[in-house]
Amino acid sequence: MFKKVLIANRGEIACRIIRACHELGVQAVAVYSEPDKDSLHVKMADHAVCIGAGPNADSYLNMPNVLMAAIVSGAEAVHPGYGYFSEQAQFADALQTLGIKFIGPPVEAITQMGDKSAARDAAKRAGCPVVPGTDGPIESLEDAAELAETIGFPLLVKASAGGGGRGIRRVESPDELENQLTAAQIEADAAFGNGQVYLEKMIVGPRHVEVQIIADAYGNCVHLGERECSVQNLRHQKMIEEAPFAMLTEEVRDQMGSAAVALAKSVGYQNAGTIEFLMDKSGDFYFIEMNTRLQVEHPVTEEVTGVDIVKTQLKIAAGEELPFAQHDITWQGHSIEARITAQDPERKFAPSCGTITQWTPPDGDDVRLETHVYEGFSITPFYDPMIAKLIVTADDRSEAIRRMSSALREFKVGGIKTNIPFLIRLLDDAKYRAGDVDTTYVATLMEEGETANV
Repeated sequence: MFKKVLIANRGEIACRIIRACHELGVQAVAVYSEPDKDSLHVKMADHAVCIGAGPNADSYLNMPNVLMAAIVSGAEAVHPGYGYFSEQAQFADALQTLGIKFIGPPVEAITQMGDKSAARDAAKRAGCPVVPGTDGPIESLEDAAELAETIGFPLLVKASAGGGGRGIRRVESPDELENQLTAAQIEADAAFGNGQVYLEKMIVGPRHVEVQIIADAYGNCVHLGERECSVQNLRHQKMIEEAPFAMLTEEVRDQMGSAAVALAKSVGYQNAGTIEFLMDKSGDFYFIEMNTRLQVEHPVTEEVTGVDIVKTQLKIAAGEELPFAQHDITWQGHSIEARITAQDPERKFAPSCGTITQWTPPDGDDVRLETHVYEGFSITPFYDPMIAKLIVTADDRSEAIRRMSSALREFKVGGIKTNIPFLIRLLDDAKYRAGDVDTTYVATLMEEGETANV
């Protein structure tokens, strides 16, 4: 096992990784920006290195600074968490050149699966069903118009190097294609430094279901089941995640899991990753992308399987073999995660900055909180608004919903606005409780709320 690991991230995920390191007897090195000097992850780490000013480009996305921090700290490995450099092959390759282990998949797998068009091709070869769409990046507006007629409307323009809901535009008719194509290219270039896009048939009212896989360097690969992630905001970012997907049949669960493992093996994948699918109203599912990193929502899978995904990542990167096979994986109970964000639901989820004057999280059996903030901590405008993840687990979905609703009501945050009131409303909604949701659910719920306030 490594003696010292640098965490190239911030916030709750940095805290989560530091905790896993300490449980394995590994020293943890934090990196931080100037506004984050009082963040909990800095306080928890054995060592901390300042890597720049507040904006991400000057700190957490400043590759030379992060690499230098790894060198001067004497770290043997780097865990990227999610976001930032977690899916950048250039970063993993630079670490490899420096003789520092990247805690994630091989560079080749990141490159192949990070390009959404190449990932679609890989999925096809592995026998994974894919959403109808173009086989590669769009070269011109003329090509896009011709291909769009073949695919049919509505369709989506999607960034080839996309992720996190960015670089996606819906196109209802040929008249909208040029504007939406241009908008997606501009957003993709700004977010990922790559303006390439492709077209994909839009599955109307789908469920978003993802399968967690984990693989070692010895050819062993298993799946840890699925997560239901259909409750997403208007920017396709998830708000509530569940494991398992209570409405999924065992037959489809096996098919999804087998497809995910087959794809991962076909690209020589190692470490943790997630295969994402869309499921239509008839129950057919289609591959959409692979996230070659740890997911925000990994705790719900940990809760129902008993597998510590982060510690397993560290062990695999250190050269250990997977300690379990597929037949060892079982699922017990139901787990729900709610993302707590510093946003004002009454102002269309505008960011809310300021000093936290009260921080009284819920407590109790089977209630888990992942966070980097505390009373007196200042929320700045530089970073993602998520300030905590609240996870509850119960024997079944109905009890988990009741437990989450109760926990959210106990959660008191002062000094800033949060999305907690909206999450409570969502958890109490009859359609959500019945499991009658898809990726359009939040938009509909918001519209109903606006109508009610007129």
